[in-house]
Amino acid sequence: MSVYLLATLDTKGHETAFIRDRLAALDVPVKVVDTGCLGEPAIDADIAREDVFTAAGVSLQQMRDGGDRGEAVAQAAAGATRLVVEAHHRGEVSGVIGIGGGAGTLIGTTAMRALPLGVPKVMVSTLASGDVRAYVGDKDVMMLNSIVDILGLNRISRTVLAEAAHAMAGMVQFHVDTTSHDDKPMVAATMFGLTTPCVERAREVLEAAGYEVLVFHATGAGGQAMESLIREGLIAGVLDITTTELADEIVGGVLSAGPTRLSAAAELGIPQVVAVGATDMVNFWALETVPEKFKDRQLHRHNDNITLMRTTADECERIGRWIAEKTSQSTGPAAVLLPLEGVSGIDRPGQPFDDEQIRQAMYAAIHEHADGVEVVDIDAHINDATFAEAAAERLIAMMKQS
Repeated sequence: MSVYLLATLDTKGHETAFIRDRLAALDVPVKVVDTGCLGEPAIDADIAREDVFTAAGVSLQQMRDGGDRGEAVAQAAAGATRLVVEAHHRGEVSGVIGIGGGAGTLIGTTAMRALPLGVPKVMVSTLASGDVRAYVGDKDVMMLNSIVDILGLNRISRTVLAEAAHAMAGMVQFHVDTTSHDDKPMVAATMFGLTTPCVERAREVLEAAGYEVLVFHATGAGGQAMESLIREGLIAGVLDITTTELADEIVGGVLSAGPTRLSAAAELGIPQVVAVGATDMVNFWALETVPEKFKDRQLHRHNDNITLMRTTADECERIGRWIAEKTSQSTGPAAVLLPLEGVSGIDRPGQPFDDEQIRQAMYAAIHEHADGVEVVDIDAHINDATFAEAAAERLIAMMKQS
């Protein structure tokens, strides 16, 4: 097995050689993959750029003749990803490390995100100190800030590149098998600060029944990570209490998990119990970041960095329809549980987002559009123990039947 080292060798050749040699000195086998296009490679590669573009279904000459740098980067990312994934399937990949600026980061992390959880992934990037969600996605990618541009070897770059090599070597050489003969079936649950009491009680019930519970913070990346792990076959059941990410996707908040949210369990037939936790809100950062078109809406300052906006009846109807239509596509057992007395910690009597009419707009849409899915009204608040226990017990029954 080898660490696959991805870099554009026309612009990052000497830096790549530095990492390669560091890994070799640590007795870590390396395969250098050249993802460059235009200039001539400064060092030899184990996998040439011609092979990278061929794997993407194009040729190096096509990319050079086209003169479209963006297209060349996209095809290099596709080719490198295919090569790395195929090598992983053959049992040849112990880890992946990449270096680069915008182009190199896109290429390297695209390949990394295609690999499962647990395969070491290190990206040395000039972009690592900014918003890296687009590069990390829902995978365990380690982003290391290059501090200086990756252009030549100097006191700073040598230090950072050596850190990357040693980090990769440590992850490869000291890999710990976390599986156990005593491992319990895993349940995925979604939580927000305003649905925490529900998920905490449901987790207690599930753990007492012999399940291991993975809780995902429903902040966009959390929902994406959960969907990804479901698709990797690691999850036995889903307790999707907190579907607030749908509100952000539909209305335009900052914590969307994308249009595929609520898809994986339905497609794979994984038992799922879905609730409407925190669908009373759309999330934004500090108050001054709320888009101008929403300035007249009902806003709630959650803290200095987070502002919540109350969803309207129309928006909740759309959320309800989404939930109903997605769960109706389930190839396995599914149920939707509706807490009649409120969907979050601030949607209950005396709290700022309490609004029974808006809740009923969402619930009516779910009842109307749910096809073949059990929809259960529960006369409780979502954070009441009775609701949490009902949700957990319903999922346990589904998983035992499955």
